Amino acid sequence: MSNKILLVEDDQNFGDVLKSYLEMHGYDVQLATDGLEGLEQYKAGNFDLGIFDVMMPKMDGFSLAKEIRTMDSSLPIIFLTAKTLKEDVLEGFKIGADDYISKPFVSEELLYRIQAILKRSAPVQDVKSEVKEYTIGKYHFNYPLRILTYDKEGQNEEKVKLSPKEAQLLKLFAIAINDILPRSEALTKIWGEDNYFTARSMDVFVTKLRKYLKRDEHIEIVNIHGNGFQLLVKSE
Repeated sequence: MSNKILLVEDDQNFGDVLKSYLEMHGYDVQLATDGLEGLEQYKAGNFDLGIFDVMMPKMDGFSLAKEIRTMDSSLPIIFLTAKTLKEDVLEGFKIGADDYISKPFVSEELLYRIQAILKRSAPVQDVKSEVKEYTIGKYHFNYPLRILTYDKEGQNEEKVKLSPKEAQLLKLFAIAINDILPRSEALTKIWGEDNYFTARSMDVFVTKLRKYLKRDEHIEIVNIHGNGFQLLVKSE
């Protein structure tokens, strides 16, 4: 079954060309020409990836992504923009973008980025030798299902469904509990490259994990300056 992409681009001609190009490479693409139309199509469909132009009438790409994030924290999102300001890029990552590509761009580059994101977001295969569940203080983490559960007095409660990147990052932390997780290792394994923008994106995801784990006062994610992060689980 081909992956289904929601493409939201207000330039009809460019959108039609990009849609045709992606369909030539086996993707099922639904095109919307403004943010409101994109939101309605999202609600009516089941998509594997969103590609949103930032500057659009009626609802811009950032606002569209925020609306979708209230309903779905795991949909991979790529922003398209003519802007290259760091503030705009960081805004995209704060919303939960998986990638950001500036116009004009080479079509093959977008194709490779789509392939990499969908590969990272694909369900984890059932490999017997791989550890699938982790205990982190008072939390239970099921990696294949991406579910983090807070366990209080023997009763499981407050389950959180993590996004693919959140789950991948938490898994790396869980494997290296109380040891340093090098920033470069996490960026290479999860984002595919180590640069300024991916590093800022990782900082956003670390902040999210801190929020999810805050109910256990014995858990702390600390920044090891110039090296990486450390998930500390202190004994009670």
